[in-house]
Amino acid sequence: MKKKILVVDDSALMRRVLCDIIESDEEFEVSGRAINGLEALDFVRKNSYDAIVLDVNMPKMTGLEFLAELKKENLPQRVMMASTDTREGAKTTLEALDLGALDFVHKPDQAFSCRDGVFQLEFLRTLRGVASSKLPVFRDRAEETVRETVRKDENRQFVNLLSRSASRVRGNKIVAIASSTGGPRALQGVIPYLPANLDAPVILVQHMPKGFTATLAQRLDQTSDVSVCEAAEGQVLEKGHVYISAGGLHMTVKSAPGGSAVIHYTDDPVREGVKPCANYMYESLSDSGFDTIVCCVLTGMGADGTEGIKNLKAKKNAYVISQDEESSTVYGMPKAVFKAGLSDEVVSLDRIAEEISIRIGLK
Repeated sequence: MKKKILVVDDSALMRRVLCDIIESDEEFEVSGRAINGLEALDFVRKNSYDAIVLDVNMPKMTGLEFLAELKKENLPQRVMMASTDTREGAKTTLEALDLGALDFVHKPDQAFSCRDGVFQLEFLRTLRGVASSKLPVFRDRAEETVRETVRKDENRQFVNLLSRSASRVRGNKIVAIASSTGGPRALQGVIPYLPANLDAPVILVQHMPKGFTATLAQRLDQTSDVSVCEAAEGQVLEKGHVYISAGGLHMTVKSAPGGSAVIHYTDDPVREGVKPCANYMYESLSDSGFDTIVCCVLTGMGADGTEGIKNLKAKKNAYVISQDEESSTVYGMPKAVFKAGLSDEVVSLDRIAEEISIRIGLK
């Protein structure tokens, strides 16, 4: 049975082009078309869809207002943002993800440019991930605040306990995290709970295009004890810092004179359908000076990370933590790692920061 898609866009020409792309894939059918968020809201009250393709800037009700209304009325939907606002409007896009959207693509300014084969492949790949995702879970803001306060209190108690015990792992250590669909929200459940005195740097590949990873890093930095930034070419890795790969490039780690490790980017072709690709990150660690590497694979479609970790484990002491199915938005990347027999531990999202801290220790 084909998956039913609702397309929401105020441009008649853009709606037609996007619908043509969707229906070119035998997995999908367009079962609804709306010209703004208000009309779309009426549709979802009466019908059920496997995914919604949503514009941002529309009259009467914008995409962000539509997402907020879904949450208010407790109408969870699988939403993919497709807007010209998403390239320079990284802040808007991340707000949409915070409101429950699962992923996004940048829509060209001109409708005819959407017929480009590269865009169509990216659009359908993203839609496939969103349509196979779990429905978002809406919680009351007060409830979320209480849950966050309780978890942070528990995390502080855990860090205090950990600081009184000897680190389990000696030598030079690093943490390498990979995430994709559902990743920005999942990372909010991991990075802010890492202790500032973590005894290792953290490198991170989140599948995002150029222009978005800097904003993601800024948002995570504001809520975290560790320092978070978009990694720069040649940047020296420091303990207690998180380095997010810039979108549109593959991030690797290279050894530098004096024993330090630095960020190095390559502009190689797309791999696993994505750029940045986590496999590059993991494979580069095979020849690094790190004694222990903790790999963490979070929610995401596909199998990025599996091949890289397999190659890494053949050369290095790598401990692999994969997110469990229950807490994953899309159980693709962590499932692939697990099915390949590479996972040393499978845990829920709310335990990942704690497990990283246990494996790495404090400086």
